[in-house]
Amino acid sequence: MKRRLFMKGTLAGSAITAALGAGLLAPRAVLAAWPEAEMLAADVADTGMASGSVKIKAPEIAENGAVVPVTVDATGVDGIVESISIVAAANQRPLGATYHMKEGAIPFVSTRLKMGKTGDVFGVVKTASGTVNAKTQVKVTIGGCGG
Repeated sequence: MKRRLFMKGTLAGSAITAALGAGLLAPRAVLAAWPEAEMLAADVADTGMASGSVKIKAPEIAENGAVVPVTVDATGVDGIVESISIVAAANQRPLGATYHMKEGAIPFVSTRLKMGKTGDVFGVVKTASGTVNAKTQVKVTIGGCGG
């Protein structure tokens, strides 16, 4: 009984590997389109004007730069929010995330960023009337020592 199960698993695995190698099972239809130019940019683009209506929440000291929690709240922004972006200016690739909002969506996002070193984190909110931001500095420590 175990031999038959082993043979079935081996044949099934071989068939799937062959299909993947031939490109028959490529998930091209389910992959999302991503803004390659923005994601691979090495500099911070226009982040707009600083605004008190955008709130960004991140720890002052991140004990682990691999998982820095960041929250952007744009519920106080006038007009319809088109998108919210999170930018870690000190990273090699500054754009951490972009969220496109549909009409009627609550403009509030929360995510975790990977930060290699201490730097400013921007919450950039794009509306029909312009772009506004809020920023905070996150100090990344090695080993969580706080120094």
